[in-house]
Amino acid sequence: MKSIALFFLLLFSFSGCKKAEADLDMKVSAIKLPSKEVSAGNSLYDKGDLNSSTKETQQNIEQKIIKEGNLRFETNDLTATYTQIQNAVKSHNATLQNDTEGKDYESVFRRLIIRVPSKNFDLFLKDISKGVAYFDNKEISSQDVTAEYIDIDARLKAKKVLENRYLELLKKANKVSEMLEIEKQLSSIREEIEAKEGQLNYMQNRVSYSTITIEFYKSIAEESGVTASYGMKIWTAIKSGFNSVSSLFINLLSIWPFIIILVTAVYFIRKRFKTKKI
Repeated sequence: MKSIALFFLLLFSFSGCKKAEADLDMKVSAIKLPSKEVSAGNSLYDKGDLNSSTKETQQNIEQKIIKEGNLRFETNDLTATYTQIQNAVKSHNATLQNDTEGKDYESVFRRLIIRVPSKNFDLFLKDISKGVAYFDNKEISSQDVTAEYIDIDARLKAKKVLENRYLELLKKANKVSEMLEIEKQLSSIREEIEAKEGQLNYMQNRVSYSTITIEFYKSIAEESGVTASYGMKIWTAIKSGFNSVSSLFINLLSIWPFIIILVTAVYFIRKRFKTKKI
């Protein structure tokens, strides 16, 4: 009798466990969890969310244009031109990112890299172009990155939906192994979210602020002249010859003991030869 009662007790316990597991499976299955294919972005579900997000974003997002400019021109007054550009920078809320000065064989130049709000791009160009007779080089480019921006933004939204569903599953999980697996997937998704947010921020920064490189120079050939240049070469040669003689004299002074020994040795050798001849 005891064995029979024990058998029924074990059977009842086993049935209870099965029922509890079935209830847990029903709760878990009630959540629409993305598979590994969804995480990789290859499932129909992921594409559907991506397409719907893309359509919604296309209706709300404004056009994203990256503008860049590259200018080079000659000026008669470097200081005045620099002051003019500085005034334009202040007027249009721009930022001077880099300032380089230099000199080559025929000219002195200054190169500036400026970030200006895209909405002020055309007005800024107009202000800094005042007084310029002609440009040696003038390149203005516009790159439309709207489609790329929308694509990244839609994928970012899809990844955030995916993250929320894994968080929902994490609340339902009871086993440590399940929790660890979910946390692993969440970590991977969060890395992708941070990477795409970084891409969007970088792209938005380039869209909001245009980059303009300005190089202006002043020719120095006319100021120096051929005659002045030739006279300078003659004077340089005279100074170089004088310096060479001075250096030779100083070197001779530094080895005077050796000179005395050499002169003495020559004197005694010549005296000896004269004695032998007699």
